[in-house]
Amino acid sequence: MSVDYEGITFERLGHASVRIETQDGTVVYVDPWGEVLAGEPGDGDIVFVTHDDYDHYDPDAIEAVADSDATIAVYEAVDTSGLGFDVVDLPHEGEASVDGIDVRTVPASNDPEGDHVDEDGNPYHADGEVIGLVLTVEGTTIFFPSDTDFLPHHESMSADVFVPPIGGHFTMDRHEAADFARSVDPELVLPEHYDTFEPIETDEAAFADDLEADGIRVELF
Repeated sequence: MSVDYEGITFERLGHASVRIETQDGTVVYVDPWGEVLAGEPGDGDIVFVTHDDYDHYDPDAIEAVADSDATIAVYEAVDTSGLGFDVVDLPHEGEASVDGIDVRTVPASNDPEGDHVDEDGNPYHADGEVIGLVLTVEGTTIFFPSDTDFLPHHESMSADVFVPPIGGHFTMDRHEAADFARSVDPELVLPEHYDTFEPIETDEAAFADDLEADGIRVELF
């Protein structure tokens, strides 16, 4: 299923893999993962990667979705030495321009005092391991917080389109994601990172109903 917003088409390929196509035909992928791809589209002009978990940084999937002259933009903490493309490094926190798309990177992590920690009490995503992305595409701001909790520095964020994880366990759950969405106050919410496997199964319809009761449009794309 695809969703249109201001002439931009969003398609959730599965899990946290998203394809974006602009009005001028530019195709952008965020965190493509081979387990959810259908074939090798090879149409990607730009591919963004937020961190090195296997379900977000998948070199084979990048090669499958990317055009031969695609630009690959990856969080600088990820080891891309085995990737068969030149790479644009994205900072932990800062700004960049990638083929005409303005990019703001935002720190993402699990709170070590929160619920999303392993059996040893370590956060699944420690500070410095993940970035979120705010992409400005044809005047539309799109916020991918990536694998994170709703953290204090997120309270200043805003965007037109918000693409949060809602599955819990490794990231915020649907309740925390709803609070995050209310804070961002977007025109459209497109949830991701849920129902791929048992630990992140959730009630996405309840998430949508919760926000739509507050007048926030949600599409389960």
